[in-house]
Amino acid sequence: MAKNSTPSTTTPVTAWLGRGRHLGPEPEQDVRRNLIALKAAGVLDDFLDLDPVEAARSTVLHPKDETADPGPAARRCFEARWRVDDDVTVRAQLTTYDPEARRKEGEGVTWILAAEAEQAWDAHWPSPATMFWPDSDRVPWDHDTVPDVRLRVANHLPKDDDELRHRLRDCTRQSWFIHVVVHEAMTPDAVGERPLTTFLPPSLRHRVVEHRGTPEQAQIADFAMKRELRVRMPRGGAVILATVPATEGYDADHFTVRSVFLDGSRPTELIEKIAEFAALPRELPDEAERALTRLRQGWHLLTQDEELAHAQAMVTKYAEALESMTKACDLYRDAAEAAQAALAEATGGDGVPRSSAPGGAKPEGSPLSALTKAFGRFRDPNK
Repeated sequence: MAKNSTPSTTTPVTAWLGRGRHLGPEPEQDVRRNLIALKAAGVLDDFLDLDPVEAARSTVLHPKDETADPGPAARRCFEARWRVDDDVTVRAQLTTYDPEARRKEGEGVTWILAAEAEQAWDAHWPSPATMFWPDSDRVPWDHDTVPDVRLRVANHLPKDDDELRHRLRDCTRQSWFIHVVVHEAMTPDAVGERPLTTFLPPSLRHRVVEHRGTPEQAQIADFAMKRELRVRMPRGGAVILATVPATEGYDADHFTVRSVFLDGSRPTELIEKIAEFAALPRELPDEAERALTRLRQGWHLLTQDEELAHAQAMVTKYAEALESMTKACDLYRDAAEAAQAALAEATGGDGVPRSSAPGGAKPEGSPLSALTKAFGRFRDPNK
């Protein structure tokens, strides 16, 4: 099916999208164990573990739709379905991919997760990431595609100016996550080193990456961010970085918090700003749009009602196809009968063409004109 996206396509309010890297040895096994445990606990309604090639061949809803194919680099596809707020169904697909050839060995397996609910997404719902990945620090599934950047931790900014600028630039241009830079006014204690993202609602927690600048990095971080991203780094404060292309409604001053206390207390103002930023319309990357389309059109984990509706739709489809074939057969039969009648008229019924009139005068109708006349009547719907 032809792609119908436009540059202004924004992320639907019903969707949750994520892309990262798993640096461990057995990413698919980690997913399977988590899915089995959550289904046994009643958290999940059901799940499927699919081979990408077979999944593309057996796509239920649109069996010939190319968007249902996750691509040649896909390793495994997982589907899961669960309910939130008792009656709102969430459907999600997670696909793992082999590392790109240009990447160095040991950079892990890339994963893409697309989830969609039956209504607008609520940040207080469970995170789709922890429906597939274990919510454990011992399982390294939470690395961004930008090197040396990870969810669920406070990532310290590089000491080198060039490295710092390149990291911030890559985060705003390549990452699907929301990036927040926090400056430490003074070196925090163990409690203050706790990531501020732990205070976020569950579904937002795994969409935000936190960066930390040390006290002595105040000027270098401010200079690099002003030069590269046109935002300022307040001493002892925080700023939410804009994406590239720019997020509609983003204003750097509005999404800057002048003071953040790293004493273990809840940073209420920063949390509110992050939630507000996450609610802004955000352009949907091409890869994310394909993942969302696969979720919608390449779904396999149907409920009984969905299977019944699908079977009824297929019966209707085949009935329409049979009716079209029957009409075509009728048309061909009518055409054959018209041709036979024209041939009989042209040959006098004995299969031999009529002779020309005496004196070389042509008869009123020739075999060719008779055939043409007969087919003309057949083509004219009024006759």
